Amino acid sequence: MRDFQLPGRSAAMAMNGMAASHNPHATRVAIEVLRSGGAAIDAAVAAAAVLAVVEPQQTGIGGDCFVLMSKNGTDEVSGYNGSGRTPRGLPTSGLAPEGATQVEDNSPHAVTIPGAIDAWTRLVADHGRKEIGELLAPAIDFARNGFPVHPRVARDWIEDAPRLQRDPNAMKVFLPKGRPMRAGEVFRNPGLAEALDLIARNGRDGFYKGPVAKEIVEYLRGLGGYHTEDDFAITQGEYVTPVRTTYRGMEVCQIPPNNQGITALLMLNILEGYDLSELQPMSAERLHLEVEAGRLAYRDRDAFVCDTSKASFPFEEILSKDYAARLRAEISTDRFAAHLPPPLMRRTDTVYLTVVDRDRNCVSFINSVYWGFGSTRVSPTYGITLQNRGMGFSLNPDHPNAIGPGKRPLHTIMPGMTLKDGRPYLVYGVMGGDYQPFGHTHVLTGVTDFGLDPQEAIDQPRIFHSMGETIVERGIPGAAIRGLQEMGHKVVVAPEPHGGGQMIMIDWKEGVLIGGSDSRMDGCALGY
Repeated sequence: MRDFQLPGRSAAMAMNGMAASHNPHATRVAIEVLRSGGAAIDAAVAAAAVLAVVEPQQTGIGGDCFVLMSKNGTDEVSGYNGSGRTPRGLPTSGLAPEGATQVEDNSPHAVTIPGAIDAWTRLVADHGRKEIGELLAPAIDFARNGFPVHPRVARDWIEDAPRLQRDPNAMKVFLPKGRPMRAGEVFRNPGLAEALDLIARNGRDGFYKGPVAKEIVEYLRGLGGYHTEDDFAITQGEYVTPVRTTYRGMEVCQIPPNNQGITALLMLNILEGYDLSELQPMSAERLHLEVEAGRLAYRDRDAFVCDTSKASFPFEEILSKDYAARLRAEISTDRFAAHLPPPLMRRTDTVYLTVVDRDRNCVSFINSVYWGFGSTRVSPTYGITLQNRGMGFSLNPDHPNAIGPGKRPLHTIMPGMTLKDGRPYLVYGVMGGDYQPFGHTHVLTGVTDFGLDPQEAIDQPRIFHSMGETIVERGIPGAAIRGLQEMGHKVVVAPEPHGGGQMIMIDWKEGVLIGGSDSRMDGCALGY
């Protein structure tokens, strides 16, 4: 139990339905959808649409999404890959300056065809109880009539302003006063309202056919892109079978590659060999093991994760407990392993939300435009921020994740779900680009190994390893920092929080939903 004399908040609790997102407008809309008879997927899509308006630096209809779902509280977990592909006419070379290792962040070649709207409309049609037009109405209202900018959004807006200044359309839409929006100021995006209204009236065709697709294609081709209206028209996500492992009696589910979710499963397999519960939650020993497991798992991620429709992936070996044991043998419990190659990490922006309804339909939902304001390429009339997921490709033609026509890149955004005794137990996610496998592992072990509730697990200070540095949030105790340094870690203080997160736990015995939402963001968990 938390110390009520210290800053913090309690977990939300309810019996009927619950939603958690990192903006209060989105969480409220999700609860309203549930209370009016909507299913969990209806509430999730309505909330995602609101977030696409009120958190423009994090997400948008010009991005991608991934979803995990459990139907009626059963172990039937399905996944949906709503990530887009490169244009079919994209060449395999000449897409970046000589010597570059990745496509530039604002290059038209970084803009993959957005998959979010196809996913939203398909999932609502297949699993929802409401029409897409009704679900988009709150987002349309926010875009047309405005909303007050929340503090974390304003902070990010300031950070991303120099990138926005590179594109005249981005400046017109997102720097309307010649500067970033400030907390409490009202922001409107009427062009985005018109695009959402077209989708509300015409479904997926409102985005992938007609004036919206035509404008985006013309805009990108004017920048040197290879996109066509046919590329938009044929865009389609698909249901996927989740990849799974076991940890402390739970079954942990993730989206398979091209998603990086398998990285978290590998981290958990490695950590399962240690009795973490014998350690203090914020001890150097626990954090050291987390870092070392992460470094090994990310090494394999960077080597193998790809579009598996275009290249092979060693699923069985990477998920085997024997393989994890071999990796575990490379870890010293009291010394930083200097011989491991550092993975290349990048910070990105994403929104994650989770919803559980009265029938215990569970949705783990994540949507993103990748970097802050994506590519900062914005459609001129409709104010749509276009993602830069193409940066996730390798420019090495021999790499399984090499850039090429009609391919999906390595994707960092990952929804999570665990099962216990054959039923959903934790529905959760942690944002933050490359940090996400670390975040998933940190909050999950917080619950399972240290007995924390969802809010406590999400509130725990976080640690990350990037480019040879162990990056600690300011909440990590000084004793733990000194211990890590004695083990050989190069410790630096994080310049910004490590991601954000949401979690809903299902207590089947009491019939209670327990939710947490990250104080690093602006949102909340609510139930009824």
